[in-house]
Amino acid sequence: MAPLQVHVKHAGKTLDVNLDTSLPPAVFKDAVYQVTGVPPERMKVMIKGGVLKDDTDWKKVAPKAGQTFMVIGAAGELPKPPEKPIVFLEDMDESEIAEALSLPVGLKNLGNTCYMNATVQAMRAIPELQTALSTSPHLDVLPRALRDLYSNMSRTTEGYIPNAFLTVLRQVVPQFGEIDRSGKNGMLGGYAQQDAEECWTQLANGLKEVPGIDATGNTLTGGRRFVDQFMMAEMRRELKCDEAPEEPSTVMIEKVLKIECNISATTNYMHTGIKDAMNSQLEKNSPSLGRQAVYSQTSRLSRLPSYLTVHMVRFAWRRDIGKKAKIMRKVKFASEFDALEVVTDELKSKLTPVSSRLKSIEKERGERRKVRKRTKVVQEASSSSRPAEENTDVEMTPASEVPGDLEEESVYRARELQELEALADADLKNDYGCSVTGLYDLVAIVTHKGAEADAGHYIGFVKKSVFHAKSGDGPAFDEDDEDWYKFDDDKVSVFPKEKLGTIDGGGEDASAYVLLYRSKPLA
Repeated sequence: MAPLQVHVKHAGKTLDVNLDTSLPPAVFKDAVYQVTGVPPERMKVMIKGGVLKDDTDWKKVAPKAGQTFMVIGAAGELPKPPEKPIVFLEDMDESEIAEALSLPVGLKNLGNTCYMNATVQAMRAIPELQTALSTSPHLDVLPRALRDLYSNMSRTTEGYIPNAFLTVLRQVVPQFGEIDRSGKNGMLGGYAQQDAEECWTQLANGLKEVPGIDATGNTLTGGRRFVDQFMMAEMRRELKCDEAPEEPSTVMIEKVLKIECNISATTNYMHTGIKDAMNSQLEKNSPSLGRQAVYSQTSRLSRLPSYLTVHMVRFAWRRDIGKKAKIMRKVKFASEFDALEVVTDELKSKLTPVSSRLKSIEKERGERRKVRKRTKVVQEASSSSRPAEENTDVEMTPASEVPGDLEEESVYRARELQELEALADADLKNDYGCSVTGLYDLVAIVTHKGAEADAGHYIGFVKKSVFHAKSGDGPAFDEDDEDWYKFDDDKVSVFPKEKLGTIDGGGEDASAYVLLYRSKPLA
């Protein structure tokens, strides 16, 4: 339903506002705030029979186009407009578009909303999600707000103000509307800082009803959901009693949105922290012994999704100070992750043939790129060394000095795909959205900067190649370009791959907190 054009009356002025009855009243209040300066927490919007509340059903209000709402409340400072007016792509010429598209857009910080900004940017590294959101005819309020946010971000070149999405997020997840109570003399501040990992989890949970898609990008009707397809792993947990080996073990299968990397005093690498989290001990009542006993729990992944999330457990509760504290330890994370070490034996047997061959093929691709680069250098050197004089004899470079004689890369890729398709397990290929290789590339990171769990600053990082997917339009993206985009709210910059090691942790500076890995494709 198209938004209604209504009026609000405040302080003797009548102002125009759009009202979308498919969105909660909190979104309308935010729109009123934009024109009146009355903060939603101090605002009363009068309707027939009382005051508009955040959970009021618009059907009962039955607003009409042109209707006037009375607004009561003291105005504060109006939201500041962007320093530069927002310009949409359709209003630019070709040169302006080329310049604008060189960097993706950032998101304005609306007061301790860096946790949301970094999370939203990292989720942009899942292009299939945007496809699912844009093709589904029926979406709940949060997925619809995320769809609109991504759509608006793709149409502008300036830092985007995510007011509508933030309002919906706080409506759906009330904890994100918590007020900061750490002000001086007990005074309340603005909205409190939140945890980006929790935001990631809440967003993923809010997307659970989004329909899945097939290989052509069409919505699956009555089939699996997108999150189950592309983001959900399955974990097999086996529990054995250490003190009673004869006691039968118990096995359970659990769906998980992320795997955890525990950080101890000896953890130096991400993969060891993941293994530690998957091999643990606990105490519980033993039915065979009739008392508390020590059990060993072994967890292994029985399904790998296309997008695997790793949570670096950097915050732990400290009893001595009564709050969460950050674990500063430096832990190296991998830009490529081989998940075969943390899967069940059954899944490992299915993944190993294609995984081993893909590793060899990637080495061959790297060698071909080197040969092509050397060939290009030799050819350019040969052409640039020719004298300008027309009558001067030019000694041509012998063909044998040009390293290699290769076919078109597409020829090799077609052969490789055919070979890998034959090696891929049939059950895994039928499970569209799972990983058929078990090998992953790191494509997005959310970092935390600071020493406290309830404070600090979050920044998002997304690999450049995510925004330059293969297509027939425009120049081809250089496969050797391993650089990243850094999203520090609305400040977007290129982050060289050589600097990834600076966000391993080891201090109060930015430390990797949530990592998103994408399964390596067969093609």
